[in-house]
Amino acid sequence: MLDTVLHIAVFLMSLSILACLYRVIKGPSLPDRIIALDTIGINVLGLVSIISIQLRTQAYLEFVLLIGIMSFLGTVALAKYIEKGAAIEHARDPVDKR
Repeated sequence: MLDTVLHIAVFLMSLSILACLYRVIKGPSLPDRIIALDTIGINVLGLVSIISIQLRTQAYLEFVLLIGIMSFLGTVALAKYIEKGAAIEHARDPVDKR
């Protein structure tokens, strides 16, 4: 019974990733695309977790943490890019060279 539920969950997560991929490609605006990318990252997290449960191993749990961290940092960087036009701000030199 658990195997059947896990197979259904993998199928539904895959459909969700495909739907978000469509939103990334055809999104009406840049913020919609960024949210879709973040959602893809979360769905991949869940998909790898479900596969780890199916295989009855803990080998993929570090990978899940890595995906979570990278997804979060990517979303923050893209949001900062939308807000300020640059993901990395360069500090201005406080010394005036006249």
